[in-house]
Amino acid sequence: MKTATTERQDLHQSIREGIRGLLAKFPETYWQEMDENEAYPHEFIRALTEAGWLSILIPEEYGGGGLGMAEASIVLQEINSAGGNATAGHAQMYTMGALLRHGSDEQKQRWLPQIAEGKLRLQSFGITEPTAGSDTTNISTFARREGDVYKITGQKTFISRANHTDLMMLIARTTPRNEVQKKTDGLSLFILDLRDQGERVKINPIRTMVNHDTNEIFFDDAIVPVENLIGIEGKGFRYLLSGVNAERILVASESLGDGEYFVRKATEYANSREVFNRQIGQNQGIQFPIAQSYMEIQAAILMRDRAAELFEQGENCGAEANMAKYLASEAAWKAANVAMNTYGGYGLAYEYNIQRKFREARLPVVAPVSNNLVLSYIGEHVLGLPRSY
Repeated sequence: MKTATTERQDLHQSIREGIRGLLAKFPETYWQEMDENEAYPHEFIRALTEAGWLSILIPEEYGGGGLGMAEASIVLQEINSAGGNATAGHAQMYTMGALLRHGSDEQKQRWLPQIAEGKLRLQSFGITEPTAGSDTTNISTFARREGDVYKITGQKTFISRANHTDLMMLIARTTPRNEVQKKTDGLSLFILDLRDQGERVKINPIRTMVNHDTNEIFFDDAIVPVENLIGIEGKGFRYLLSGVNAERILVASESLGDGEYFVRKATEYANSREVFNRQIGQNQGIQFPIAQSYMEIQAAILMRDRAAELFEQGENCGAEANMAKYLASEAAWKAANVAMNTYGGYGLAYEYNIQRKFREARLPVVAPVSNNLVLSYIGEHVLGLPRSY
């Protein structure tokens, strides 16, 4: 007789096998083509949606998978481990969290079933601004209420997938910062429908070293109906923070997948490549860094799993989620360098894909939060050290 633990282990294995089967239809040549053409992987996102993987965290009553953070983490980890790039659709998993936790029954009924079915995409989070950076409380994008609508004016930057989403979760000030007692007050969270804004929303691409559809966005009286306000006006910062832990855990999972990819590729190449009539993997200068990266990734997996467990139990997992993101992204970036060193000059060649994944693995070190800010968080909130910024 199977226990609850073994049943969940079987579920996790079936998820891994399902993702691997789907990724077999999207080999590395597909991702290489997307990267070289700076194209969005529409076919992959469509297949992922139709298989129900992107809606895995949406409750069954709204048409989703009704599963937990551990299962969602496996999905993203397996995508990146197979050589794919889950960032093209990962926001659909965590962005809807604020809607699920703080939205009204009417809002959830209106949007979640359509998101689960793939009729609507909620793939962008409008937070970062040019002059605010990581200091979200210092944003200046403003939403002023006029009757039954809010009109939003301002600018966001480094906003991903804005050209490939229908809805955006947007945070804006509804009370000027100099009129609130706490700097975290006066911020409100909205669902912005981008489909009918016309010239009120202008999206300008920012070309980066990774294929990430990164943009700056200008709002000129963009219209948001009052019924699209999430929760209570002025309390949006708290709603925003409630989704941060999920984001950290899921981004950590992608980095873990990247790390697994680099270790696997480096190991395969070290076993097959011969120089001076011997496998290069026989050289400790090649072998030891690969082994070290393997161990670091395994350790980061344990922290990610712990964070996901606490998240599912409704416990405070801020420290664990941040540590998981830090450890996973640092381990993946180190593994990327190990793979590049193992391949030597061939690592730079486009046909080997190492250079593509190498570039992609660098992003999580600084986004969605810089690892230096994670260190600051641990120093202040876990160790009780003075605030460092």
